[in-house]
Amino acid sequence: MLLAPSYMVCYLVCLVFLLTNQLLLLGSVNQKGQIQPIGGVNEKIEGFFQICKMRGLDGSHGVMIPVQNVDNLQLSGEIIEAVKNKLFHVYSISTIEEGIEVLTGVPAGRKDKNGHFPAGTINYLVYEKLKKYAEISEKRD
Repeated sequence: MLLAPSYMVCYLVCLVFLLTNQLLLLGSVNQKGQIQPIGGVNEKIEGFFQICKMRGLDGSHGVMIPVQNVDNLQLSGEIIEAVKNKLFHVYSISTIEEGIEVLTGVPAGRKDKNGHFPAGTINYLVYEKLKKYAEISEKRD
């Protein structure tokens, strides 16, 4: 699936909510997979924190924000305490690969000098799945 960068964040947020309903991804993604900074980061985190608090904080809730926004954070004392107590998390990410690793707990994986991804990484699994789709497509032709 190919999506314009502005739609990619919407797609990823929907995917996150479908999988966990506990993490919010803030920011946009450019064509190189880099997370871009956003405005209103504090207000967005505060709003999501209130929703999570109403649902009951259990350590599984948090947000992923662009690393460029870290210096802009001015969060309430309540959120700071929740983070200190590991009831809420604020992850700063600079690439979509880092976000995938936060979401899945599995390394994204980088190509080695021969152009192969390490076995067991997300990129390896995606590559293998795409290879199977290509084989199926070739058989149909």
